[in-house]
Amino acid sequence: MIIEEVNYLSHPDQVKLIPGSAKAIQTLNTLGIPVIVVSNQAGVAKGYFPITQIPLVHVRLIELLAQENAHADAIYYCPHHSEGTIPEYSFKCQCRKPEPGMLLEAKEKLNLNLTQSWLIGDNITDVEAAAKVGCKSILVQTGHGKQFAACTLPIGTVRKADLLEAVNFILLSPSSLGCCA
Repeated sequence: MIIEEVNYLSHPDQVKLIPGSAKAIQTLNTLGIPVIVVSNQAGVAKGYFPITQIPLVHVRLIELLAQENAHADAIYYCPHHSEGTIPEYSFKCQCRKPEPGMLLEAKEKLNLNLTQSWLIGDNITDVEAAAKVGCKSILVQTGHGKQFAACTLPIGTVRKADLLEAVNFILLSPSSLGCCA
């Protein structure tokens, strides 16, 4: 939803911004609204790539956003998966969405009010994680979101085409104190 979908993203060369996503983030940055990235990275637990690749991917994302005068205030990821093959990452955790661990960590470290925040995601697990912490949520149709185009969403969850449309919607909403993607 910030970057083009790549199945099990594992290399910086695979990072390509979705058109409009940097502008959306830059708009939030300009308004002082925190932008937090929370990402499941099951490829580590499944042995598709080593955990050392994740920071390299994040550095590339940070570079691409910076080229557009945008930034994320924090990036959190979960390398766990209960069906993984790498023992140290193969378990059910509290950080893998739809569990709220990454959101709760961001709340603590950045002093966020999650009930006044929005989680924008491209997967039902994002919507579920938002609900567990009282965030408002938007399901975008980019990335995995396309496969949920026809599903019924929980009451209060909004569906938008992409991150830019979602941010524009948030800015028209009465309270916009934080944003997770």
